Amino acid sequence: MSTATKGLPGEVLMWVLIFSELAVFGAGLAIFMALRLLDPVGFAEAQLALLPGLAGINTILLITSGFFAAMAVQSPHLARPWLAAAALLGVLFLVIKAYEFQHKAALGISFETHDFFMFYYLLTGFHAAHVVAGIGILVIVGWTKHPAHIETGAQFWHMVDLVWVLLFPVVYLL
Repeated sequence: MSTATKGLPGEVLMWVLIFSELAVFGAGLAIFMALRLLDPVGFAEAQLALLPGLAGINTILLITSGFFAAMAVQSPHLARPWLAAAALLGVLFLVIKAYEFQHKAALGISFETHDFFMFYYLLTGFHAAHVVAGIGILVIVGWTKHPAHIETGAQFWHMVDLVWVLLFPVVYLL
């Protein structure tokens, strides 16, 4: 291990993945915000179709699940129940997100409705795909119970949390 990465927790390749994913989400958010500046009224009207209360619940679910993943790292002998709880909250997040998507579909809202919704679906859908991947990772590392794997799985899960903490205010509240 090089001196540059010596104090970095977890796996270096996971950090590479995390930073690349953050760059992709960051670019998407930057474009979203730039388009919002060009059409503030259209974006404000489109945003009225969102369900910020449910998104707030989802925020609480993911932050709590991140705490559970951190507890798994701190207590490897209890990692399975902590990771199972984190994964379960991830599943609940996806159930709420699926309801949100169904709600938009019932209103006739699609990618083509407005630029706001194109980026809403792209950003939140891409995030949901990461939640699915994260749940799979948590289940796998919980099964192996190897401390280094648990830490690496928690790294990915914390990235999923971080992305949502950035998406939630930008998409639902601003």
